[in-house]
Amino acid sequence: MNFTKFEEVNNENMLRTLIIDDETPVREAIGKLLVMHCPQVKIVGEAGSVEGGLKLIANLRPNLVLLDISLGDGSGFDLLRQVETIDFKVIFITAYEKYAVQAFKFAAVDFLLKPINPEELAYAVKCAEMLVQEHFNTQLQALEENLRTDIRQKKKVVLRTLENIFLVDMHDITYCESDGCYTTIHMVDGEHIMVSRTLHEFDLMLSEQGFYRVHKSYLINLLHIKRFEKQDGGNIILNDNHKVPVASRKREELMSLFDKLAE
Repeated sequence: MNFTKFEEVNNENMLRTLIIDDETPVREAIGKLLVMHCPQVKIVGEAGSVEGGLKLIANLRPNLVLLDISLGDGSGFDLLRQVETIDFKVIFITAYEKYAVQAFKFAAVDFLLKPINPEELAYAVKCAEMLVQEHFNTQLQALEENLRTDIRQKKKVVLRTLENIFLVDMHDITYCESDGCYTTIHMVDGEHIMVSRTLHEFDLMLSEQGFYRVHKSYLINLLHIKRFEKQDGGNIILNDNHKVPVASRKREELMSLFDKLAE
């Protein structure tokens, strides 16, 4: 792709952006979508390999890199490991793979599935603009660890608040409690972390990891169940003795789940 017309734009506030993907048609498609939907972006170059990407990063010092995970001479992670200081934001590009996508969600790292959706691209770029660099480096650490870890083993979950970013072990979460558009994450050490994500989002992310939605307002970690009280409509007592109500429509399903766990 010829980027001459993009270089005519001289605006220090624009995101100097690289596209690194080993498929030429994909790079061209992303470039066109960025021009159409992301006016804050200035495309400064493209590469199709780890080697080529490293040279462009060193020479052009981008603010944002759209990076394919699978490159001809390695991976996007191989590239990042060879960068001395990651002082730019990254939006990963990947073909769909269930557990890899789950790892991205745990780490709260932005990613795009091929073929690229224009609205998702615009949203990811907007999020990249607002992301604090040190937060991204923490999220990248969590992502790499999760991708190396078997899906059944302990995984890291990134929790972002207005003031902090937390990197927690999934198994250390006792339960999640809904508060409208926010969710409070309760930890084994008694800490409470409120994040601006709905309980539904956490349900989708954690339901296959041993978490169960017992009530419209509660998602519990089955590892931390102490007992089930049948009186008063039904309540789960957690190891810390916290009582979580069970919705009436969930009681039978929950009992069946206990039977399976006991087998």
